[in-house]
Amino acid sequence: MHDSGHRFPAQERLAAGAQYIAGRLTHGTSGHTHAVVDPATGDAVYTYELAGRDDVDAAVAAARAAFPGWAGATPGERSDALHRFAAVLAERAEEFARAESLQCGKPLKLTREFDVPGTIDNTAFFAGAARHLQGQSAGEYSGDHTSYVRREPIGVVGSIAPWNYPLQMAAWKILPAIAAGNTIVLKPAELTPLTSLLFAEAATAAGIPDGVVNVVTGTGREAGEHLVGHPDVAMTSFTGSTAVGKRVAEVATATVKRLHLELGGKAPFVVFDDADLDAAVNGAVAGALINTGQDCTAATRAYVQRPLYEEFVARTASLMDTVRLGDPFAPGTDLGPLVSHAQRDRVAGFVERARAYARVVTGGEAPQGELKSGAYYRPTLVADATQDSEIVQSEIFGPVLVVLPFDTDDEGIALANDTPYGLAASAWSRDVYRANRATREIQAGCVWVNDHIPIISEMPHGGYKASGFGKDMSTYSFEEYTQIKHVMFDNTAVARKDWHRTIFGDR
Repeated sequence: MHDSGHRFPAQERLAAGAQYIAGRLTHGTSGHTHAVVDPATGDAVYTYELAGRDDVDAAVAAARAAFPGWAGATPGERSDALHRFAAVLAERAEEFARAESLQCGKPLKLTREFDVPGTIDNTAFFAGAARHLQGQSAGEYSGDHTSYVRREPIGVVGSIAPWNYPLQMAAWKILPAIAAGNTIVLKPAELTPLTSLLFAEAATAAGIPDGVVNVVTGTGREAGEHLVGHPDVAMTSFTGSTAVGKRVAEVATATVKRLHLELGGKAPFVVFDDADLDAAVNGAVAGALINTGQDCTAATRAYVQRPLYEEFVARTASLMDTVRLGDPFAPGTDLGPLVSHAQRDRVAGFVERARAYARVVTGGEAPQGELKSGAYYRPTLVADATQDSEIVQSEIFGPVLVVLPFDTDDEGIALANDTPYGLAASAWSRDVYRANRATREIQAGCVWVNDHIPIISEMPHGGYKASGFGKDMSTYSFEEYTQIKHVMFDNTAVARKDWHRTIFGDR
């Protein structure tokens, strides 16, 4: 059942190490090893040497050396390379899906239908977007000068990606950076480096020059901090928890780097009393449980107007009970394990503490039997918590939905905004004015109406408040990854300008 060749067809290809520097795999030099663990079984499936400071230095040097040639390529040349990249990813789609399911515990149907196709689509999108790095049109804004705006690449980008969507996060970091003409060193989470390495290798197979895309796999404390603080890194992009994001910002500030942060979330799911209840229940279960709840935009706080509250709780619990936990590689599996036993235990801790002040309607336990050795946790619904409680205010990052009632529309929107986070939210109503008000007043970087979770390459993703700043995906991401330069030409050919009199002489 757990044959490693079947589950991890790319295993032999990554035998050369988990660092990808200047177009080839190498072993890390920190002197420490790390094992990638299949969270469904607890078995170690890939052991590698972690990156040390020297590996980071080598990767940054490779990226710096590759920068002039890549930045000097025409937009069409970069676009062509990215189109080839998308084609290589499509050819290797099953290999990516299996590696992602293995290291994360995601059901294969999720990686095949969401993670991998989404990444291929992102790559194709940025292949097109690479030709559209436009600035303001040239014009004579002062009357005596012609001004225009150039968008120029920044340099070497040092990015850090999380473990929940390793392939998609690698793509979100790498693609806009290189489409804009930058080179990049990516540090994936040491728990889940496999698809980031395969992604970098596919870039080389597509003809993207050596050194444009580099990957160093090490700990945040050693490799991550050195990358973010590196004097030759011009920008850092980080996706992860708000607590770690604060540390990244501190380190980046010391060298005045461009900074892009996509941090935690605690997405509200606001159900007004005229909502389609069936749609809301289905949407809540899907939105709360996607990726076993390990999603910064997952529905985590459902606020339901009081006339629908009891029925929503009962129906949501009932639907959660039908979700099938199992081996991620088995066709009937709906929900896989969490990424690690440590993460499972962290999630369980939130629920156990909540029993003192709230009601666990369903779930709230790890399954026994044949799933006992994996990092599984049952889909969990919690009701009757207070707004200021830990389970409502803190990011759990697991298959847990908490439901609270509200009375007036004002109250529902106020509760939705009452956390430090502001990444995503949804509003459920059949009244266009009510829904439109919610989209205006809810403080989040994305507000869905009568749905929760879908993302598309053409639209930006990023947060408000403690969820960070800056955008992934879409052409808005180029605002993170390009320098804006104003160029101004004198058109008069007059040596003594009229304004010079403010400095010397008279008119």
